[in-house]
Amino acid sequence: MKIIHFRAAIAAVALAACVPAAAAAAPAKADPPVTEAQLAAHIKILADDAFEGRAPGTDGEDRTIAYIVGEWAKAGLQAVPGSATPWLQPIPFVESRAVSGTAKFKVHGRDFAIEDDGIILTGREASAALTNVPAVFVGYGVDGTGKVNADVAGKLAIMLFDNAPFGDKLPRYRERRQLLADAGAAAVLVIATDAVPWAQLRDSAGATSMRLADAKPAAPVSGFLSLEAADALLAKAGQDGGALREAAKSPDYRGVVLPVSADLTTQSAIRPFISNNVIAKLPGAKPDGKAVLFLGHWDHLGICGDEGDADRICNGAVDNASGIAVLIEVAKRLASGARPDRDIYFLATTAEEKGLLGARYFADHPVVPLTDITVALNVDTIAISPRGTPVATIGRGKPAYDAVVRQVATKLGRKLDEDGEADAFIQRQDGWALGAKGVTSLMVGGSFSDMPLLEAFLSSDYHGPNDNFSDKIPLGGAAEDADLHVGLGRAFADVKAWPGK
Repeated sequence: MKIIHFRAAIAAVALAACVPAAAAAAPAKADPPVTEAQLAAHIKILADDAFEGRAPGTDGEDRTIAYIVGEWAKAGLQAVPGSATPWLQPIPFVESRAVSGTAKFKVHGRDFAIEDDGIILTGREASAALTNVPAVFVGYGVDGTGKVNADVAGKLAIMLFDNAPFGDKLPRYRERRQLLADAGAAAVLVIATDAVPWAQLRDSAGATSMRLADAKPAAPVSGFLSLEAADALLAKAGQDGGALREAAKSPDYRGVVLPVSADLTTQSAIRPFISNNVIAKLPGAKPDGKAVLFLGHWDHLGICGDEGDADRICNGAVDNASGIAVLIEVAKRLASGARPDRDIYFLATTAEEKGLLGARYFADHPVVPLTDITVALNVDTIAISPRGTPVATIGRGKPAYDAVVRQVATKLGRKLDEDGEADAFIQRQDGWALGAKGVTSLMVGGSFSDMPLLEAFLSSDYHGPNDNFSDKIPLGGAAEDADLHVGLGRAFADVKAWPGK
């Protein structure tokens, strides 16, 4: 495969964008259906080993961005006017790689050891040393209102990984961990429960971590405890782990101070770097100050295996080369057919896998005013279900928006799955970052309708080296979902039919 150098490719696209486009309007006609072969061609490239798993801040990022920009430019999209870096939104990040860490516990003043394979420690800075830090078990870390539920200032907060069961809109563990840091916690240890396998958590936490350079400071020391290690520590402190977890399910839980103290040290390698969101615009024929935003994350996990593994690259074919493939084909149809009334923006985000970081940055530093966005349509992990799978919506519940989805899906002969199960994933996708800022954000398609198929993927190839391109990826449903997004783009960009929020 021929890979064009990133900077040269961007420069060439920027130069081409300076050439005036033909002014003749395209005749109104039906959009040609997206084919499985068209999606496969993009996925095969983006999930190729040459892209090294598309990790932010790597050569794989450069290749990925060059490809997306090139395809969007060929489709007829434009760089956003006035940007200092056409097509790109540069984002400063800080990467931290754990080098070493030690944890020494005392229970009732006596030493208590946790085996190294039961604890993971990471530091905020290059080095950290905490001594005699008192511990408190905080359950989920927040109460039913989403506020920190215990006095954690200067303490080691021990928190559960799972989502709090007393509110489906309460923050996930990363946000709860940050809330504890904001409240002054010296360290936060997260207990791995049934929500995530310890081996998976250990491997991912043992790799590099990322944060936005302008993010609020994390706790000086963070980490994870296996369920077995946590229960052993709690038992030594005179507490039953199972009983504590049950008590923590109350929205009024206030935590338990433990007769435990800890000495914690970490050494980390710190690297500042720049990664990029990719942003493009399709100017509307009758712009009215409102806009439609399509988004999907381009990043994946990069080189994720150990030295000596037969396959060390997490290629991310389904997650989320498939989503980027859909956005490319949607852009082609919206740009080549009858020009939509409203401006339409396309956003390929970085660092979704590290906590929706690219989307969060865009939400905090929007290239287009968030109040102008009438709807954001996120496309992620879309190649799971076959043709004919009903359409589910993550983020449904606003009748006017739901009616548009229903109308477009029905016109395409699609059935609807409206049982609400898909919203279990609402905080695990980029639309959540925009929704937190008041933007109506939807993720629509078949992948989150067939839960058995989705769970089968999440428990097997997901986030592993086996998420490769192959003929076995079911692209029929993805092609149908691509057509659905073309229809949704046209519907939400129609000034008369959709007056906007």
